[in-house]
Amino acid sequence: MTRFTSILVANRGEIACRVLRTAKALGYRTVAVYSEADAKAPHVLMADEAVCIGPSPVNESYLVQEKILQAAQASGAEAIHPGYGFLSENADFARAVEDAGLVFVGPSPDAIHLMGNKAEAKRRMIAAQVPCVPGYEGADQSDEVLLAEGDRIAPPLMVKAAAGGGGRGMRLVHDSAELANAIDLARAEAQSAFGSGELILEKAIIRPRHVEVQVFADTQGNTIHLGERDCSVQRRHQKVVEEAPCPVMTEELRAAMGAAAVAAAQSINYRGAGTVEFLLDESGKFYFLEMNTRLQVEHPVTELITGLDLVALQLQVAQGEPLGLTQEDIKLEGHAIEVRLYTEDPTQDFLPTSGPVDLWSPPGGTGIRVDSGICTGQEISPFYDPMVAKIIASGPTREIARLRLIEALKETVLFGTRHNRDFLVACLEKECFAAGQATTAFITEEFAEGEIADPQPAFSDSAVAAVIELALQHADLYSSSVMVAPQLRDWASASPLISRKQYRHGETVHDLSVMPLGNSRYRVFDASESAVVELLSLEGSTAHVGIDDSQHIARFHLPEVGKLYLSIDGRAAQYRDTIRLDGMQDQAGGSGSVIAPMHGLLLEVRVTAGDTVEQGETLAVLEAMKMHYEIVAEAAGEVKEVLAQAGNQVAADDLLMAIEVTE
Repeated sequence: MTRFTSILVANRGEIACRVLRTAKALGYRTVAVYSEADAKAPHVLMADEAVCIGPSPVNESYLVQEKILQAAQASGAEAIHPGYGFLSENADFARAVEDAGLVFVGPSPDAIHLMGNKAEAKRRMIAAQVPCVPGYEGADQSDEVLLAEGDRIAPPLMVKAAAGGGGRGMRLVHDSAELANAIDLARAEAQSAFGSGELILEKAIIRPRHVEVQVFADTQGNTIHLGERDCSVQRRHQKVVEEAPCPVMTEELRAAMGAAAVAAAQSINYRGAGTVEFLLDESGKFYFLEMNTRLQVEHPVTELITGLDLVALQLQVAQGEPLGLTQEDIKLEGHAIEVRLYTEDPTQDFLPTSGPVDLWSPPGGTGIRVDSGICTGQEISPFYDPMVAKIIASGPTREIARLRLIEALKETVLFGTRHNRDFLVACLEKECFAAGQATTAFITEEFAEGEIADPQPAFSDSAVAAVIELALQHADLYSSSVMVAPQLRDWASASPLISRKQYRHGETVHDLSVMPLGNSRYRVFDASESAVVELLSLEGSTAHVGIDDSQHIARFHLPEVGKLYLSIDGRAAQYRDTIRLDGMQDQAGGSGSVIAPMHGLLLEVRVTAGDTVEQGETLAVLEAMKMHYEIVAEAAGEVKEVLAQAGNQVAADDLLMAIEVTE
């Protein structure tokens, strides 16, 4: 094993920052790579040196092996840490790194290759006597064989990309009639994401827990596990909440799963950090799902209950040093829970969002850890995964960790783009989760249709927004009004000046009157409600306010005239003063206008002008943030015009086609 003193991190975002943090702490010289979209990203600023590797699309930058290797050679880096995603589980890349005389901080190319293909991995695990889910993992990939095998297995079943991960190229089939379309979509998504359309079929285990075991192996033949993580709370097969230990774990089950995970790693001569994922059914039986030959997104919860730095261990093993740990050395203490903060819209089926980060203010406090890759002023790009931060809480018990995490999320401020913070709070507050009973069906079963909706601000929140906005406006005016005494501002000759603010949130309208009472106190009222708001302090983006007889901390941001972001007591909303903006404009388009729900690549257009379509019929397929989305007709009618072409990039709200709706 070649010794090294410098490391290039072949990734971006929070994982690049995470790896850089430990590498710098250990004294390594660090090199970052970045695309044009990431020129001002935090990981670029953290590294000792940063190298641009191309345009924003991943297939022109972060996925181009030659550019990564060139950056390493140009910067003098001696090792490459791949993070997770991108090239982290690409055996050809790992081999190219080693062929270039550099150290790949990860497993061998052969191990990556074996576990990177779900079909081959499953065959290997069956040989190693690791419990596996019944299914089909054969080489014949014809539609006829896959359909026949699907009928043999019988729904419910899973269609999975053999080369995939992260929930991409995966479809759940409840009815045999759905199988053909699921195969087509999964194959196309897999080909796009992984360069391989190979699929496997597996019997779907309904309502299981998703439990994974962290393994570590050195080059001296020592292999251990670091306990398990429960990753059952998912949507679209993407993990949302992770915790360690698993709430239903017993010592006997942990020993059995740990032994199976170690056996899996030893069967392929594994080295470094890896994760063996299992499905755990209600009876306590577990089945091999896949092995991730890299550091996992959710590794912080393991770090917090073991006291180990997994990145430091990765670098130690990559240097050829022994782990210095035995299985008996691993002690699990306390509990840790992690949530993934995504820029996505939970009210629109979790569609990814992009846009500016007007204000980012992460939480702090006892037992709180934040791994993020964003900063105020940054632009969230549509080219990459929408996860922007991980917020983790730990404590001596699961309940303490849960409550700490809820409060930390309520303190988290991300203004400028839609995100899932409130949804994460709702998940953690569900009785099912609090009781430790969540399965992979949690989101489907616990959130009724329409429950995931934008919360409507209360009158008191709108009152605070009105006072802060008015105070900021007046501060600008007063800066030039040097001849007016402060006690006379807001007053006319006969009475105080009353200002009006009107905020519209869906069907809710707060038409407010704001009357100064003196000493930074205001009475805010509408036709039915009234409150006294006192502005106790206003500094930067933080206000300390009194509302009647209670005091609160509010975070805010005023990006433009008439627009205010406000977060108070964990409730966040955007306030647009329709009076100041001369009324809200009607949203463009109508029921017959088909618009792009997000930025992305239009893969297919399935209709032409003159076609008759039914409600729910697929009109086009869009690829964004590594996922495929079907754009469907909201109503039946005739296609009058098609404006978009397959193969073109489209922006959010671009008009794709027009349909004359049948009355």
